[in-house]
Amino acid sequence: MPDAPPVCQADPVTDLYAEPVAPMLAKAAAALPEGDGWLYEPKWDGFRCIVVRPPQDRIDGGLAPVELTSRNERPFTRYFPELLQPAIDQLPPGTLVDGEIVVPGRPAGLDFDALLQRIHPAESRVRRLSQETPAVFVGFDLLALGGESLLDTPLAERRASLDRLLATARSPILRSPSSTDPAVAAQWFGRFEGAGLDGVIAKRLDLPYSPGQRTMVKVKHDRTADCAVAGYRVHKDGKGVGSLLLGLFDADGVLHHVGVAASFTVKRRAELLDELAPLTEGATENHPWGAWAEAQAHEHTRMPGAQSRWSVGKDLSFVPLRVERVVEVKFSQLQGMRFRHGAKVLRWRPDRTPESCTYDQLEVAEPVVFEELFAKE
Repeated sequence: MPDAPPVCQADPVTDLYAEPVAPMLAKAAAALPEGDGWLYEPKWDGFRCIVVRPPQDRIDGGLAPVELTSRNERPFTRYFPELLQPAIDQLPPGTLVDGEIVVPGRPAGLDFDALLQRIHPAESRVRRLSQETPAVFVGFDLLALGGESLLDTPLAERRASLDRLLATARSPILRSPSSTDPAVAAQWFGRFEGAGLDGVIAKRLDLPYSPGQRTMVKVKHDRTADCAVAGYRVHKDGKGVGSLLLGLFDADGVLHHVGVAASFTVKRRAELLDELAPLTEGATENHPWGAWAEAQAHEHTRMPGAQSRWSVGKDLSFVPLRVERVVEVKFSQLQGMRFRHGAKVLRWRPDRTPESCTYDQLEVAEPVVFEELFAKE
């Protein structure tokens, strides 16, 4: 069980409204911390966002009436126009709210693919998608109110103020559920996975808001799967294996690209290059992903060589391998037919055949309607 983070002072911010605030971050833990003084929230797996609503005099002085800033302190404002007027209507001037932008899935869950599509350079497409797949902002912390900074205020007071502020909030501006009961948090951990949430966040009620510091605790779902290895990408430094390309077979015997496993040490990258070299011989003959270069033909299946606006300028070509080896990996969450995030290699499985690596081994959570996440217990 992790120890409580030390009490620390928030980093100074010279101008809450003109300069982006770095969000407070979380460190991973294997289990939920228990005991007095903890607040629990579902872990929203969308785009972290701080909504900035400057004081009226700052708006009159030239600041935008509302800005959406991302985790890397860059603006989201142009990508989610449907959130701007509701934020103006529901948040008073002089307010900063930390939260997450998500896209509710239909009929259930969260649609992370649709959320990714929202980051597009074309204004016309942004406007169209804002109507077709509208986003929702889920607030979970209050950083300023009435023009006064709350960064040095303990979370217990910040959360109480947020609850009052968003007591009558209506979509697309919503308030995240929270609880001081670890039993409730444990229920969320299991029940809400089917809505696309990948765990629970725990925060100390006595701590201030600490921009850029990992003072929260996150507990995520971790599962394992045996995957066929169908290729690799060379590391960005040009030396060794950067990532393994993972595949699972469907009921018709088709091998689907489900994600990558990366984060190898320099030594291991070189070792993998030597280990996999024999599998490159004759690998292009009848390779299951031989048509990867036809990016447009595979726009919806995310074949491993396809380009996207998230990979502009990056070399996504891969080295094909004969599909003969199996690796066991750890992953946190599924998104459709693939792993949401990069997987971690646990071990090679010489006792398994690639054909045995099917979707049947994956446990899929029961879908949960987005609105149920906000239902009163």
